[in-house]
This record gives sequence, structure tokens and C-alpha cells, in this order.
Amino acid sequence: MIKRMTLLLIVMTAGCAQLGVEPWQRAEFAREDMQQDSDGLDLTIDDHIYFSKEASSGGRAMSGGGCGCN
Repeated sequence: MIKRMTLLLIVMTAGCAQLGVEPWQRAEFAREDMQQDSDGLDLTIDDHIYFSKEASSGGRAMSGGGCGCN
């Protein structure tokens, strides 16, 4: 029973061994096509949807609704 619990604990903690991006992987995530705002048309469409629903324009980085609640 103790061996099984120990094995289970080792397996469960092994999933946390890889946290974050390693230095040699950063070049892959820094590419232009990996950025969240790489496509200008997608940003334009997202802005249109946002200000159509919220009755405002700009400020995509801010949280909160158009009703004044946060």
C-alpha cells in the first residue's frame, strides 16, 4: 500500500517538473506568427465586436463591462 502511494505521489509531482518556457524555446514563441496580435484583420474584427457590444471604442486591455461594473 505504501509503495503504491509513493509511486502515485511521484507520478503526480512529475507533471509539475516543466513550468514555464525554457531559454532555448523562447525564440519559437517570439516569432511574428506566434504573437496574439499578429493578424491585423483579426484585431479589427475583435475591436468592432467589442465596441458594438460595449458601446465604446479602444481600451481593449481594460476589464469591466459597459454597465460600469468591474
